[in-house]
Amino acid sequence: MASTPALAVVLDGLSTAGLDTGCRHGVPWYVAHLGSQLVAALADPERSLSTGLADALERVAAKHPECDLGNPGTPSATVAVLRQREGSFDHLVLADSPIVLESRRGFSVITDLRVKEILPELKAEVDRYETNTAEHKEALRRLVLAQRETRNTATGYWVAASGPEAAEHALTGSAPAEDLRAAALLSDGAACLVTDYSMATWSEAFRTLRAGGPRELIDAVRKVEASDPHGQRWPRYKSGDDASVAFCEWG
Repeated sequence: MASTPALAVVLDGLSTAGLDTGCRHGVPWYVAHLGSQLVAALADPERSLSTGLADALERVAAKHPECDLGNPGTPSATVAVLRQREGSFDHLVLADSPIVLESRRGFSVITDLRVKEILPELKAEVDRYETNTAEHKEALRRLVLAQRETRNTATGYWVAASGPEAAEHALTGSAPAEDLRAAALLSDGAACLVTDYSMATWSEAFRTLRAGGPRELIDAVRKVEASDPHGQRWPRYKSGDDASVAFCEWG
């Protein structure tokens, strides 16, 4: 996660399931460098978010040319960006880290769920087993292997990885500043309180954010997950996924 007075960025590194990535640096290194490069690339408010993301992807790739950037498991991440400009807010979403906008009319969710639409049989197999069992880990490994073959392809889904072309497939748009009251950028490990567990509405989630900030919302996620440690009520890939939230509010 990174921010400036006019920009908020949430990145969520993709799990490798212990598989080779072709990169000696790893996912945390990739996410940290992509975040800093993205903030720098979008310092110019006239630059489009997708152009800035493409530039950031190229710059990160140039930092480790000795790695196998053609490996289908090369470090990758989801991207959510919100930028304030004169009279408007621009947004960009790549993959399933949503941006939720609160206006006078209610809530709108911007997210890309293509990853959830592919390989349903393999996903169902993962869901059959309790979290962290040997069977669950093996089913997850097979799913991740198959996802890698569809990642950043026309028939699969798109994430930030080594190539700038992924930026062309991000969801982008703009909203008038006068219409917005607040916004939240969330990794799927935080949004799941609403999207997967159905233990809160977006209205309730925003009340939690106003009362206690991102930490209180993430604590609420962890309490729900602790009530189902083996993923029997809510089948999932991990007992608890990484969770990040950027909450923006205007007077």
